[in-house]
Amino acid sequence: MTAAHSHTGRLLVATPVLTDPNFARAVVLLLDHDAEGALGVVLNHPTPIEVGAVLDGWGAMVGQPAVVFQGGPVALDAALGLAVAPGEPGQAEPLGWRRVHGAIGLVDLEAPPEVLAGELGGLRIFAGYAGWSPGQLEAEIAEGAWYLVDCEPGDISSPEPERLWRSVLRRQRGPLALLATYPEDPTLN
Repeated sequence: MTAAHSHTGRLLVATPVLTDPNFARAVVLLLDHDAEGALGVVLNHPTPIEVGAVLDGWGAMVGQPAVVFQGGPVALDAALGLAVAPGEPGQAEPLGWRRVHGAIGLVDLEAPPEVLAGELGGLRIFAGYAGWSPGQLEAEIAEGAWYLVDCEPGDISSPEPERLWRSVLRRQRGPLALLATYPEDPTLN
């Protein structure tokens, strides 16, 4: 895979045929995608666990809902922070934040939260991540399990994560926008 074919920074939106409970109606932000495989976080699976209960100092900095999100089925005991930082690539980045794509970047949760206070927006904390071995994601996309679409910075911190799947599809052009109305259970239609 070449850098030109990397999908880093794009969204994977689960198609209605994807019924795995970890990914049904999931919206995944790809944090890394190269010849070694892919890694991302599910943006729309909140847990009932409040950020402040597990990460001292970070609870006041996250958006609503102020809970930990399940980023995927891998390494659920590891926390990962994502946030938006203003500025363009090439400008000095805030300490404790590393650009992934555009204005979206990873937050060093080992850094003191007060160092980043006021520097970041849309902070969200994830437990775990989703990962694919080399070629696995490409095969899943070819099989029709995922739609690959562009990400907007607000996607990582949607205040209504339960509506993210529909809202991402709705903003697409053509037939993909119509899928936003696809029922949870088509057999009840």
